[in-house]
Amino acid sequence: MIKIAPSILSADFVNLERDIKKVSSADYLHVDVMDGAFVPNLTIGAPVVKSIRKCTDMFLDVHLMVDKPVRYVEAFAKAGADLLSVHLEADHPTRIAEALKIMGDCGVKRAVALRPITKAEAVLPYIEQLDLVLVMTVEPGFGGQAFMEGQLETIRQVRAIIDQYNPACELEVDGGISPKTAPLVKEAGANVLVAGSAVYGAVDIPGAIQALRGIV
Repeated sequence: MIKIAPSILSADFVNLERDIKKVSSADYLHVDVMDGAFVPNLTIGAPVVKSIRKCTDMFLDVHLMVDKPVRYVEAFAKAGADLLSVHLEADHPTRIAEALKIMGDCGVKRAVALRPITKAEAVLPYIEQLDLVLVMTVEPGFGGQAFMEGQLETIRQVRAIIDQYNPACELEVDGGISPKTAPLVKEAGANVLVAGSAVYGAVDIPGAIQALRGIV
């Protein structure tokens, strides 16, 4: 089943609770955390995630675009995240492994994320313990970027790795997802689609979510 994860990066933060309710028919709520170091932009921290948790029972898919994420995993888990993804490029492999262990200890689902510069095989040391792999189809840090079609091959390669080593693991794609690009990433093997402007920019938000799923 295809799952849709609207990104609150495209929501109105003045009316965040209202905009979260608008996407309640989606499967996950994607929360982009940026630190101004790993990526040039700066967004939200654990206190905001804690507030989001109080106003929704949606599955919180928290994407940590932060340097040395092991420092923050426990705080975001306690704030109410259901899943945390950390970038493989953000720290030494031993520290990524430590971050994943803390996620397990905290009872949240474990994920790693790949920037476009990162090869699919980078997930191999971790794949058997993961609940999700996130492949970026834009450079992380800003919403509204154009889809990088060259990443379709990375998605296919990650799907092959998942199928071989951990078939229960989900494959999420984030960046430039629209009704035009959604079929491409589904065909390549993704089953969770993050969408910002394609959902929040739509007149009919529930209809946009259904269209991305492929149900019209």
